[in-house]
Amino acid sequence: MRTLSLFSFRRWWAIVVKEFLQLRRDRVSLGMVIGIPVIQLLLFGFAINTNPKQLPTAVLDYDQSEFTRSFVAALRNSDYFRITESLPDEQSARQALIKGEMQFVLNIPADFTRRLLRGERPALVLEADATDPGTTGMALGVVPQLPFSVAAKDLTGPLEHLSGGQPPFEVRVHRLYNPENNSQYNTVPGLMGVILTFTMVMMTGLAVTRERERGTMENLLSTPVRPLEVMSGKITPYIAIGVVQASIILAAAVFLFKVPFQGSVLVVYLGALLFVAANLTVGITLSSIAR
Repeated sequence: MRTLSLFSFRRWWAIVVKEFLQLRRDRVSLGMVIGIPVIQLLLFGFAINTNPKQLPTAVLDYDQSEFTRSFVAALRNSDYFRITESLPDEQSARQALIKGEMQFVLNIPADFTRRLLRGERPALVLEADATDPGTTGMALGVVPQLPFSVAAKDLTGPLEHLSGGQPPFEVRVHRLYNPENNSQYNTVPGLMGVILTFTMVMMTGLAVTRERERGTMENLLSTPVRPLEVMSGKITPYIAIGVVQASIILAAAVFLFKVPFQGSVLVVYLGALLFVAANLTVGITLSSIAR
């Protein structure tokens, strides 16, 4: 009898061709090979942006002069600020920031031009929603240079002496809701969604597949229990686990990371329950259709 060689290129090539043929016939695997890289490329390419631009900005201009219009134009030309509207009063400006409609509000006092022409270096106030320091950090970094562009454009001729070696006016930035630029105020509460998504989908995803692996699913279905009762009964314990996880995250955020909490705790838990239920539904659906 002829002994087989340790490695045969012919046998190896036959296995390679067989795998390619099987991959071509399996549309799900072929779709994953092409679809997942495309989806990840689009997701990470467009969704993740460490240098956001065109942030919504409102203007509260009590002066309405050529100098204030030049500064607003400089903000717009920086490409970080998108001037969307002019607000009538400070109450409207504060409401726009609280509701998240605006990222910045520029407040220009009524005596700005008069004080500028007197050489008193007046101040503009730029209020920023600093709950996410990563979003506002790059935009606020270009603000101190904008007065020089206004001086180069408008303070010429008889007004050239106002520019001098320092900016003709000052831009004071008020970082609202997070004056210390603490990134934990933004990341720690967001981790609740990430942790609940991973754990809830994974735990319920294994619920039905574990029954099939152990061979107990057939015994369970042969009992008088209906499928709806089986599914809801499997989901309910994980809802309680999700509430416990949400409580641990909230407690750690408040007591360990010192994240300020304002608002209704009941509303937070109701939102967490809906979020947990949605993730459990996804997990139980995937485990039901998985072979």
